[in-house]
Amino acid sequence: MAQLDTRQKLEILADAAKYDASCASSGSVKRDSRGGKGIGSTDQGMGICHAYAPDGRCISLLKILLTNSCIFDCHYCINRKSSNVRRARFTTDEVVQLTLAFYRRNYIEGLFLSSGIIASSNYTMEQIVEVARSLREDHDFRGYIHLKTIPDADPELVHQAGMYADRVSINVELPTVSGLKRLAPEKSATQIEGAMAATKADILDTADAKKRYKSAPRFAPAGQSTQMIVGADAATDRDIVGRAAGLYGKFGLRRVYYSAFSPIPDASAVLPLKRPPLMREHRLYQSDWLMRFYEFSPQEVADAADDTGMMPLDIDPKLAWALKHRARFPVDVNRAPREMLLRVPGLGTRAVGKILAARRWRRLSLADIGRLTVSIAKIRPFLIASDWRPVALADKLDVRTLVAPKVEQMELFG
Repeated sequence: MAQLDTRQKLEILADAAKYDASCASSGSVKRDSRGGKGIGSTDQGMGICHAYAPDGRCISLLKILLTNSCIFDCHYCINRKSSNVRRARFTTDEVVQLTLAFYRRNYIEGLFLSSGIIASSNYTMEQIVEVARSLREDHDFRGYIHLKTIPDADPELVHQAGMYADRVSINVELPTVSGLKRLAPEKSATQIEGAMAATKADILDTADAKKRYKSAPRFAPAGQSTQMIVGADAATDRDIVGRAAGLYGKFGLRRVYYSAFSPIPDASAVLPLKRPPLMREHRLYQSDWLMRFYEFSPQEVADAADDTGMMPLDIDPKLAWALKHRARFPVDVNRAPREMLLRVPGLGTRAVGKILAARRWRRLSLADIGRLTVSIAKIRPFLIASDWRPVALADKLDVRTLVAPKVEQMELFG
């Protein structure tokens, strides 16, 4: 490997990390260095921003790989063993010093560290843990740390990673076991799920200990997350929703991230030639949102898919579900339970909360609802208000044409 300076390594290894989507920093504990103790903070996002947390907070992370060399040969990965990319490798001390230097310049508020597999899974995991250990123990770094762990590494090493990191993540890589066997034959779905189960047990054990003993150490207080690639295999959106629901249920994941497959240079012949529409990734995130915040069951979300098992790209999954279940609408905003209000297309969780609070004092009109939503035209066929009942709209067969977003040609000038 040619001798590279730190700037050249950073150029290569920051670019190689761009395929990792799971770097949001929400859910961590608050730490700061006020009073002159330690360095770093997880309170606020300042400086250059790289991503947004689910709560809308702007965050900035130094997102890099320890190395893009790898002994695995996963077909979809640009850093696979047979890939003809430029290789680089940081030492653990280089990552530590880069993180501290970037933080002091107000460029970042934390570190996201992943790595290709070098020498062995255990050796690579030891290097990742050493970066986090040095930041926390040698430099009293109190910023955010997210570590990507390696499923077949020694469980004790994965446990140590969680003791230093705010969040750990283990990628399931592909939505189906058959897809994983075909595109990443050196990885094991059993090992991946075993590592997730062990991490869940550690999180629960330490959370329980923290309730009993104030001095008990924390373990990954921001939980664990995962990422799956969309469009590299034949999995449908219905398959992906089912897989995500299973991961949330079995392993208590904080987030499942979806990454649309991106064709890479010198790609394997078993991969598709074209990337899936980015809108597909967006629709999957909306589906995920329905399960996590709108109390939709996985089966209800899957029902939004069409006969091929794919989510429609022209309308969001919640509207698609409502159009397929017209018999459950219209919903009376002055009487319906929260569960049904959350199923009205165009009503978000915040709007539903305001409706429930306001209707304790008076009956709500269509104009009242209009002030809580972006488009009253979208929701009129689905609700009843004190001065509105969609008698004609409710029976129309072409409601979709009335409520679907209008496709408009963008102007090049003006």
